[in-house]
Amino acid sequence: MLKSRIFIEVLIVLLVLSSRGLAAEPTAHAELNRFLDGFHVDASKASFDGYFNRFASNGYFLGTDASERWSVSAFKLYAKPHFDKGRGWTYLPVERNVEREGDFAWFDEQLDNERLGRCRGTGVLIKENGEWKVLHYSLTLLIPNSIAAEVGALTMKAWP
Repeated sequence: MLKSRIFIEVLIVLLVLSSRGLAAEPTAHAELNRFLDGFHVDASKASFDGYFNRFASNGYFLGTDASERWSVSAFKLYAKPHFDKGRGWTYLPVERNVEREGDFAWFDEQLDNERLGRCRGTGVLIKENGEWKVLHYSLTLLIPNSIAAEVGALTMKAWP
């Protein structure tokens, strides 16, 4: 009898909260996570419009090579031939941290890539006209400290 009464009281509380929109309202972090997950899915599916519609018009993408600092328009020129052939890039989120202040959010995430291994994406998002957009995204390789000196020596040889 007591268990069923507690169950009914909990159910009533949930219904009241739900009717106020509190229980069902997604958190800001959930909204941002869905946006970032979609960003990676669009890249993996080579969905040119889906992927690039997620960028702010004045956004930037920084790739793993020092030469890869692209405005959105330059990045589109680079990516278009690849996406047209159905070749995007797949980075699977492993872990993500998101912070938000008003219409700005920033994040860092660890990603797995078949060719490059563990990477890190960091970025800044801006809310424009009610939609989140990538203002700045930077992709880097994560190098374990145990091999960092070896990798560093290789990169020093690659620079002119």
